[in-house]
Order: sequence, then structure tokens, then C-alpha cells
Amino acid sequence: MTKSDAGRIWFAVTALVVAVGIVVQLFVTAGSTEGYFPDNPDRVFNVFAYFTIQSNLLLGGTCLLLALDPGRWQSMLFRTLRLNGVLCIAVTGIVYHLVLAGTDTLSGGAAFSNLVLHTITPLLGVLGWLIFGPRRQTDRRVVGWSIVYPLLWLAFTLIRGEGTGFYPYPFVNVTEHGYGTVLLNCLLVALLFLALAFGAALLDRRMGSKTTFDR
Repeated sequence: MTKSDAGRIWFAVTALVVAVGIVVQLFVTAGSTEGYFPDNPDRVFNVFAYFTIQSNLLLGGTCLLLALDPGRWQSMLFRTLRLNGVLCIAVTGIVYHLVLAGTDTLSGGAAFSNLVLHTITPLLGVLGWLIFGPRRQTDRRVVGWSIVYPLLWLAFTLIRGEGTGFYPYPFVNVTEHGYGTVLLNCLLVALLFLALAFGAALLDRRMGSKTTFDR
């Protein structure tokens, strides 16, 4: 088996694991009587407001495209989304395990999806990028564009929170902490994101040839 074949299998498995985790979470949410929104479909649609879910979707979608045809995806848009998928899933795993783990007591399907979406997919995503790349796709322009998505998510979350009163994570809860503390919390997360982004760009320049899918 070539490294190209192994990479495609890894990306396909990653996309599948993401899909399983999200589908299980949707079923858990649909069948739950807890949560901010009491009725479906609002409760189910609200799942997609979480950074965790969006990060997994970015990772799973880009991995699926790489599994189908790794040599085709060279555009600035894809390279940005690929970096977003890897960085956002890394931030998801880091922030969850440092800040959010233990804040909920979960069991059954909820515990399973939580493990998949906060631990397994971050490991698969980061390791897949480190081992299989593709390489030489991250530069300053890609890093710059990668910041747009987290900023849009934050703006959406705060604006929506003003209207609905719902905030997906305690550290962005303006009602509880106020804008000053929330913006400081977000700044710390942004610094983590930027550090990972520039670290990824540096590693990408130093590791391997233009793409690890060469035979």
C-alpha cells in the first residue's frame, strides 16, 4: 500500500467518524427533554450553533474531499477550509479538555458522541494533517483567511445570543459574565488559534514535499 492509499483511507475513516459522532448527537438531542430550546426542530437545529459541531463538519467535509480525490483540491478556498478544519478541531479538543470537561455528567449516546466529537476527531484530524498533509498548502494568506471563520462564528454567537438568550458555552455567556469578560475569554482562544495557525504554517514549510500523496 502506498502512502497515498493510506492517506485516503485515513481521511475516509476520519470523515466517517465525524459523521457517526454528529448523527448520534442529533439523535440524542432529538430525544432529550433537556436543553435551552424545549421543542424540536429548534432543539436539533441548535446543535449546529456549537463550535464543536461546526469544527467537526469542516474537518469531515475536507477529509471526505481528500479521500475522494486528493490531487484535485488546490484552490485558496479549499486550503483555507482545510486549515480551518484542522485548527478548529484542535482548538475544540484543547478548550474542551482544559476548560469544559467535567462540567456535564453524560451517559449512553451522549457520552459516546461527546468522546467522538471532543477527543477522537481532534486526534484523527491533527494526526492526519501531520502524517498525510497535504503539504505546502499553508502560507500567510491562508493563515489570514483562516481567521475569518472563527470571527464570523463569534459574531453570529453574540448577535444570536442577544436575541435568544442562548450561548453555547459558559465562556461566551454574556448574560452571566458580561461583554468584557467574554471578549477577554475569546481573545485568549484567538491567541491559541493564531499560535496554532502560525505553527502549522511553519511546520508545513519544513515537512516533506509539496504533497505527501506522491507515490
